[in-house]
This record gives sequence, structure tokens and C-alpha cells, in this order.
Amino acid sequence: MGGQRWDPLHGASDRSDGQFWMGGAVEHEEQPDEKRDRYLHDWNLTGEGDLQRPTTVEIDDETLRDGLQSPSVRQPSLGEKLEILGRMGELGIHAANIGYPGASATMLNHVIALAEATGGTDLAIQPNCAGRTHAADILPISEAQQRSGVAIEAALFLGSSPIRQYVEGWDLDFLIRTTVEGVTLARREDLQVMYVTEDTTRARPEALRAVYTAAIEAGARRICLADTVGHATPWGVRALVKFARQIVADSGEDVKIDWHGHRDRNLSVINSLAALSAGASRVHTCGLGIGERVGNTPTDTLLVNLKLLGWLDNDLHSLPAYCDTISRATDTPIPENCPAIGQNAFQTSTGVHAAAVLKAMRTGDTWLANRIYSGVPADELGREQEITVGPMSGKANAVAWLTRHGQSCDEPSVDKVLAAAKASDHVLSETEILGLLSEVGAP
Repeated sequence: MGGQRWDPLHGASDRSDGQFWMGGAVEHEEQPDEKRDRYLHDWNLTGEGDLQRPTTVEIDDETLRDGLQSPSVRQPSLGEKLEILGRMGELGIHAANIGYPGASATMLNHVIALAEATGGTDLAIQPNCAGRTHAADILPISEAQQRSGVAIEAALFLGSSPIRQYVEGWDLDFLIRTTVEGVTLARREDLQVMYVTEDTTRARPEALRAVYTAAIEAGARRICLADTVGHATPWGVRALVKFARQIVADSGEDVKIDWHGHRDRNLSVINSLAALSAGASRVHTCGLGIGERVGNTPTDTLLVNLKLLGWLDNDLHSLPAYCDTISRATDTPIPENCPAIGQNAFQTSTGVHAAAVLKAMRTGDTWLANRIYSGVPADELGREQEITVGPMSGKANAVAWLTRHGQSCDEPSVDKVLAAAKASDHVLSETEILGLLSEVGAP
């Protein structure tokens, strides 16, 4: 299997280190900003509807509460929850909903342990817990705070839309009274309060103004706009956040605004960006987008977009590990075509694409190689470009695969692999290619 390596793009090479395409010399080491100006034109910066860069960007990770309401997940053990929480810390997640302590004694004990973990020296995550505006949910949050010795924000929720009011038999007076009673009790228990209106994106303005004002006057210092059924569009989000900002301004209090989005229309990521741009300071997410029905805003995809927009500068090298941990703990498979973290995210089996990637690699500049056929730089996530061999491949694919796997790139080997790939209906596996190579030169 030895011999000279054959490169269809650049002729023969005697490199044997498996990285022959990285051999080009770089005359001038340009900085990333110089490279962007030279090699890329960004139409995202020229449109009339530009998102405005927010002054504050925070993430509240709901994986351990709303995410676990998915009908298809396995409920993680406490040890698995603690591991997920640790992964959040590695990513620089600001806050996390650590559970619903009013649900059961077991959940209360889990919440206490998770809160204690956030209070340690290794994590800088602010914990919060969900509950109705009812003593049966508020008092267990208070108990968890007292027993853990860690401040826990109470995320108290109440339905607000006309359809919910009709089904429940509620009127506006009931919503206001229940809001005041719930927030007042939580404050009496020394809990900070995030007041959440369920189905905010289908609620009437007068109802929202009334309940938010009542919650703020009762002591809530954070309000959350919830797109509970994934109804919102980006322009609807902007209008709603602008309206909420006016309510806060009229109150005269220092109150933060959160956005909680679901992805029934698959608009959760752009809606979260629109909310931040319009003045929300924190958005809620779940790892892998798990959650009720089709799920919540995916932490992973949103973080990648925030990083590429320059709105956050978090180190995302541990993002794949975060997603893998959640996948294992909840028995949730990661789709192969999942943006940024799926198996296929940085793979190419197309000949034209592979040739361009190889040419970029030969310059010795990984910045180019990670952008020539990818809008998401693989190295930002601790990953790399991977070239596979399949029916749509060219010789460059075969050479790249053989070289990366330490195999000979002589012409018979390349031709053997490529011919098999062309005759196949799928991308060849490592086992298949090594089997083909064993036949090369055999009598």
C-alpha cells in the first residue's frame, strides 16, 4: 500500500503525514477582519431590515424544565442533570430553569441539588424555577431556596390570551387578582420574580398592560413574553417587545424583559434574535430544541447565530459535548443534518465542493478551508471539514479520504475507490473503502 501519493489537483506529492493539502505557504498572515473584507461580501449588513445589535444578550437554558416536557424524551437521572448543568457552565450560559419543584418530592430534591451546584465555585449560572401563580407551586420554590442556600428566581406563569380565558372561565379581574396574590406571596418568601404570561403572542394589549403592570407593582422585576404555541413572526415579536418596553417605562421600575419561544412554525431562532434586537435582554432556549410538541428555541443553533453576529463572544468548542450529553441523557437522537452539530454539518461528498475545500486547505489557511463551502466555521465548534466519497464525488474526494486515513494515494487505489463510489447509491463507509483497498494489487 506504500508509494508516492497522487494528487489530481496538484500532481504527485511525497508527503506521508496525512496532511498533504495543508502544505501551501502563506506569504502574509492576514487577520480575520482583513480576510473577511478581502474574501467575503456580507449582504446581511446591507439590508434595510437590519437587526440592531442589542446592549444585553443573556440565555436562560430551559432544557431541564421545559425541555423535559417533550413527549418523547427520557427523564434524566439527577447525575445526568448535573452533567447537563455543567455543560451549560462550560458554554457560558447565564441562567437555567432547573425544574418544577411543585411537581413531586423527587423533583424538589433534584432542584435543591441543582441549585446547590449553581452556588458552587465552578458554575456562574443563575437558577430559576417554574411555577403557577399559586401557593402550591410558589412555596416549594421557596423551600428549595431555603434548603439549598442559593437564590432562586421564581418564574410564575399565568395564561393571558382570550382563548385561554374562555376555556378556563377566567376574566381580566381574575387574572389581575391572581397575579398580585402570586407575586406578593413570592416576594414575601424572599423570591425574586419573573412574571410569565403564557400565550402572550395571542393576548390582547389591554390585558397584557393590566397584568404586567399589576405584577410589577407587586414586586416582579422581570417579565417574560411567551410564544407558547409558536405563533409569532419576527415583525410580531418586534411589535410585542416594543409594547412591553413601554409598559416597563411607564412603571418607572428597573424591569428586565425575557422572550420565550417555541418552534411550531420553525421561526424560533429568528424570533429570538428579533426579540433581543427590539430590547429583550434574555431569551429562553433548550438544548437540541427539545420541548413540548415540536420543541423550543434550540440553544445550539441560537448560540451559533449569536456568535456569528458578534452579539456574544462565548467559546463554543464545548457545544458538541453539550448536545451529546443532552442527547444521551434524554434518549434524543441528534439529526444527521442538524445545523452545526449534526454528523453531516461539515461533511461534503460532492466533487466540486471537495476540490474547492482541498484547494483552500493547500494554502495552509484553515480560515479559508472552513469558509469556502460553509457558512458556519467548523473550528469555532472544535470540529473540522470532512470529505467523504460517494456517487457525486470526484478524484479529490478519494485522495482526501485516503490521505486523511493514512492510506496510499497511488492512482490504482484512487481509481478503485472512486469507481466503487460512482457505482454505489450511498457514501462509502470506512469499512467499505478499506475492503476495496485490500483488493488493490491482489493477484
